[in-house]
Amino acid sequence: MTLWTDDASPGRPYWWDGLDWAAPEGDLPEACDLLVIGGGYTGLSAALAAHDCGARVAVVDALDPGKGASTRNGGMFGAHPRLGWSTLQKGFGAEVADALFAEASDALDWAKDLIAREGIDCDLQQTGRIQLAWTSRHFETQKALAQTLAEKSRVRAHIMPRERLTQEIATERYFGGIVFDEHCGIQPAKFHQGLMRAVQARGIPVIAHCPVTALERTGTTFAATTPRGRITAQKVLLATNGYTAKPFTWHASRVFALPSYIIATEPLAANLIGHLAPGRRMMVETRARHSYFRISPDGSRILFGGRASMVNVPPETAARRLRRTMCEIWPELEGTRISHSWRGHTGYSFTHMPNVGEDRGLHHAMGYSGSGTVMAPWLGAKAAYRAMGDSRGRTGYAATHLTRHWLHPTQKPHFLHAANLWYRSAVDWAESRRSR
Repeated sequence: MTLWTDDASPGRPYWWDGLDWAAPEGDLPEACDLLVIGGGYTGLSAALAAHDCGARVAVVDALDPGKGASTRNGGMFGAHPRLGWSTLQKGFGAEVADALFAEASDALDWAKDLIAREGIDCDLQQTGRIQLAWTSRHFETQKALAQTLAEKSRVRAHIMPRERLTQEIATERYFGGIVFDEHCGIQPAKFHQGLMRAVQARGIPVIAHCPVTALERTGTTFAATTPRGRITAQKVLLATNGYTAKPFTWHASRVFALPSYIIATEPLAANLIGHLAPGRRMMVETRARHSYFRISPDGSRILFGGRASMVNVPPETAARRLRRTMCEIWPELEGTRISHSWRGHTGYSFTHMPNVGEDRGLHHAMGYSGSGTVMAPWLGAKAAYRAMGDSRGRTGYAATHLTRHWLHPTQKPHFLHAANLWYRSAVDWAESRRSR
């Protein structure tokens, strides 16, 4: 069988089709109150928040703003703590764990309001999201999570037992699931473009292909060197997440880039999609392969992502691996061809939690660890408020922390090659046995 459609686009995100990708043009100003480094969700949201506080803001990006993870992700729009309460309590204390659970609904409500307030057309659909339990032990953990969410947050979640799972997905692979009713799906590239229009409407300069190659601090003022000239700023906010590089070695040694891969199928018959995913929700797994999948916003195809590799591999290799996993879940797709295969870099922290903080006067929001679609704009705004001294910057994520690990002594995550071999040869095998 031919893997690709006749008009396949290996390496190009499905989300980019039909969109105008003109890079923003403008001159680098000589000075500003807040310099934002990075033009993805985090940076643009930070720029909006700081500007609306009265600050003069400039945004620079090493590439075309948004062409990183902000327009490459799966478009799953929701917020709930990545880790269980007891894990958070052990890592950060009970008070912080409570704060992070309580903040989840605030973040999602705020992000939805941002879309409405700025008039962003990004195919927002309140589909809900179901996390599918790969093993019976995972399902017991989900039951405990649902109880904790009910006690410590406003997040609406309910358990879906195995005998009712066919209401959501046509497969026998899972032991049950937990449904987050308020989660949504979006078209992530449209969301980014909407944020960009909001930034530009305020007259905030956004300069593409303008990497910061050096950052010096004299007293309370920063001077940033770029190929487009130098700019001085009272405050600087780093919003680069999985694309952090020199000269920001402190951050790059604490947040590492982990590739995530996604494929899009060719257009499928409506009745087939209705059979495969009758619940029409965003879907994720609990197994370490981190598969996540959904119906495209127009209802025409399946988008399927996950850990095809923990290091960079060609889009053809990733497509074969993801398609194989997809067909294990849905054998009905065995003859389906692929139209797109692409990757983006998620920024992972060693605590698996985002952080908002400051290092020697340099503010940051990063380390989303695969949950950035809502958390990036939310925490970008929080970081900007904190830089401006605004009380709206209060967040539980200021009490998490970015840590180093002996496996990652430099900016380059060489340990991922060994981790990739371990997961593919041992972890995946063990989880397959436990799922039987």
